[in-house]
Amino acid sequence: MSLGAVMAALADPSRRKVVTDLLFDPPGVERTCTSFGLPVTKSTRTHHFRVLREAGLVYDLDLGNRSSITLRRDDLDQRFPGLLDLVAAEAATPTPSKE
Repeated sequence: MSLGAVMAALADPSRRKVVTDLLFDPPGVERTCTSFGLPVTKSTRTHHFRVLREAGLVYDLDLGNRSSITLRRDDLDQRFPGLLDLVAAEAATPTPSKE
């Protein structure tokens, strides 16, 4: 799990939304890949989850005809203390309107 790979994965808004949604779920909750409501095609969704898995942000469990995903909270907190807090704080901050 490298900082560069984690930051690159979090640079994409769709992937950041997945991580944020998992952050606000109770620890250890498994979610299906379709439960995040990403407005993308299935192949793009698959790509996003692969990037998150390869970066070390999530565990991906293959359940045959579907996948289940879990945030690697403890591993991330140990390797990069405070990173998940920053992601959560950024998600909770309202986006300024562009006038």
